[in-house]
Amino acid sequence: MKRLGILPLLLSGCLMALTPLTPVKQIEADGAVNDLAFGKDRATLLMGTDHGSLQSVDLQSFKITTLLTLPQVKDFMGDKIDDKVFSIDYLDGRYLILSDSGEGGFSDLRILEKGKAKKLFGAEARHAVIKARFIDKDHILYATLGNEAVLYEISTGKEIYRRQLSESKFSDFSLDAARKRAVFGCESGVLTVIDTATGKTLKSIDKLHVDNIFSVDIKKDWVVAGGQDRRASYFNLKTGEHGYFSSDFLVYAAALTPSADRAAWAMHDDNSITVYSLETKRPLFLLKGQKSILTHMIFRNDTTLFSASHDPMVMMWKLK
Repeated sequence: MKRLGILPLLLSGCLMALTPLTPVKQIEADGAVNDLAFGKDRATLLMGTDHGSLQSVDLQSFKITTLLTLPQVKDFMGDKIDDKVFSIDYLDGRYLILSDSGEGGFSDLRILEKGKAKKLFGAEARHAVIKARFIDKDHILYATLGNEAVLYEISTGKEIYRRQLSESKFSDFSLDAARKRAVFGCESGVLTVIDTATGKTLKSIDKLHVDNIFSVDIKKDWVVAGGQDRRASYFNLKTGEHGYFSSDFLVYAAALTPSADRAAWAMHDDNSITVYSLETKRPLFLLKGQKSILTHMIFRNDTTLFSASHDPMVMMWKLK
């Protein structure tokens, strides 16, 4: 197993030598944005918000369309508040929306198709689901607060499997481009890669983080993560190459380019983003202008990045 290890290196000096890039576009959602995804052919950017909305941005005209606004829910005092969209996804003309049910910490899961929303389950199912993604037309992978990976069959409403990945609290998961593998991160700092069809663990990575993982991504054979331990980590599933960059702040977000030759991490207390080469392990770009703590980042292609934070502004960046 090839290990490059800790790379504080001369990174501070390398970063100082970079000319900061600013956003080429700022997109204003109707509330703080909790999740991002792409629509058909990556021609639209999807935003799930604290306002209870699923919004779509045309990436040519940048016109924003609200596809769905969820009914308000009641808080613990019985007052009506906007529903909170936890996660969103798109596959083959259908949108997946996971939100707060407003009852006991349980979740609502819906599919939006041809303008009509169908609830798959709500508070009555007593599922504390944190994130959900389509696997194929008839299956959804979701993660529970207790770090369970669950494959749900849409046509029958039944669980195909439910796998307890660890005893630690769930943090984040991400799918590869083929939706065949998923990487899960948890409070203990362990990364778990599973086969989405069976739930079988393909790889457990337990040496890169020593505290809560906030964000993970997987593309091709690369896994990246960021955590409370101020580490921006990487692991190659094929070669075993692994290590991490030490940050001066909590690493709240991580993302890989589609080609998996670069990775972006939110690594600094000014909410700036650093993009590294995974081949040379050197910083390539420093992105400045995010207004608050990042919640999600997603690459449209190898040179275009979108980032969301605890405010309504989504930033679009061009890596020149």
